Amino acid sequence: MDTVLFDMFGVIARHQSPQGKARLVAVADHAPESFWEAYWELRQPYDRGDVDGVQYWRTVARRLGTAFGSARIADLIEADLDSWSAVDPSMVDLLGELADAGRNIALLSNIPEELAAYYENRYAWLKHFAVLGFSCRIGHAKPEAGAYQWCCQALGLEPGRILFVDDREDNIAAARALGIRGHLFTTPDRLRTALGL
Repeated sequence: MDTVLFDMFGVIARHQSPQGKARLVAVADHAPESFWEAYWELRQPYDRGDVDGVQYWRTVARRLGTAFGSARIADLIEADLDSWSAVDPSMVDLLGELADAGRNIALLSNIPEELAAYYENRYAWLKHFAVLGFSCRIGHAKPEAGAYQWCCQALGLEPGRILFVDDREDNIAAARALGIRGHLFTTPDRLRTALGL
């Protein structure tokens, strides 16, 4: 493989913790089931950069039949960023190992602008990536074909020369439909084996 294309959340960074999720529900002051339904159903335009954090949370509030003031929205954005902020140190080490060995790596992540900026300001290991495909800046979010096509063009590679690593079957299937090879991430050790390390 010429390039390993990594997903971020669920691979390098961790999914939301129970504590982070509980904090979001508490700040929203709404029933968890309906809150998470609105949170995820409305997330794609936010990840794709069609709306910013303020617009996203206003839309979530309308779906919930309420309204969030500016202070509440600021608190929700902060809690949301914090809930997605934890990374897997073993995966960060793997990125450094690949970069030190001269392996070409890239990133494709569904991520809103506020969270992308947060990661850029906090994590120096992002410099290891030859290409940063943040959905909010490329106008496409997985599993949309345009997200993978953008990465192929940015890398200057044919799809078959890219291995895409993601923890979601639907994202892997969408990549494979375009000729990109896929690895369904489960553990760092299994990924190491797949990469021949």
